[in-house]
Amino acid sequence: MGLFKLSDEREFQIEDGILFFLLLLSLGGIIVTDFSPLDGYAYWMVMVVVFALLAILIAWLQDKEQVDDEFSSIVKEQALHWLSSMATIGGVFLLEQADVLTETSSSPVMLLILALATILDGIRIGWRFSLVGVYLGIAAIIIAYSDHFLLINSLLAILIVALTIGLEIWLAKRAV
Repeated sequence: MGLFKLSDEREFQIEDGILFFLLLLSLGGIIVTDFSPLDGYAYWMVMVVVFALLAILIAWLQDKEQVDDEFSSIVKEQALHWLSSMATIGGVFLLEQADVLTETSSSPVMLLILALATILDGIRIGWRFSLVGVYLGIAAIIIAYSDHFLLINSLLAILIVALTIGLEIWLAKRAV
């Protein structure tokens, strides 16, 4: 038992906090990208690192034994996953620079890549992380179809938070 071992309830609270934080950062990225696609590109590249670090944190919290060899393999797996995602987003930027994609079209593509990377990582570390990926994917589609995408994506983020809190309350009552 490690020094930082948390109860299952505490782990869920941390994972919920990370979910809410990532949704907030994602909404911030949508806003930044709307005002400046170039700044949006930089923002999303930084977000890949943030998502990777938070994924490693969640995986570490879930590792009940805190064995160094297992943690090392978690870090290697996560690093490969997120570096590949970063390289793919970098590829979108290069396609934009080559005039294959426009600034307007490259932003949703970068968002979809981050969405897929987050969903796939969520399969390993938990549904909350996948939920953020689903949000990013839906947000990319909403951006393409609505001039009111900031309002709609904000409401969607609030809905996800409310449903997650409701689910946690329901599961807690059911466990008693």
